[in-house]
Amino acid sequence: MTPIVLTVSGRVTRSAVPGLCAELEALLATADREVTSVYCDVAAVVRPDLAAVEAIARLSLVARRAGGRRLRLRGTPPELRLLMYLVGLSDVVGLADTAS
Repeated sequence: MTPIVLTVSGRVTRSAVPGLCAELEALLATADREVTSVYCDVAAVVRPDLAAVEAIARLSLVARRAGGRRLRLRGTPPELRLLMYLVGLSDVVGLADTAS
């Protein structure tokens, strides 16, 4: 089974969120139904803020609505990890590892 991986990079803005969700929906539409986790590589996110947190929360909802899959972050920068913790999403979204 090929894992589902969405890469998010650069500065995440609120206007980018619908496009990211559409990209994930397209990946999920062609993915093996046996795959239960969706990996979101956020290592190249620049200056994470609440817009990035909102994007991750919405991506998590997209994954859950597509067969109950769970979003897991890879390469999470410390700043984003802290924001996820502060807003209470660190338990909702899996933090698969630390930034490289």
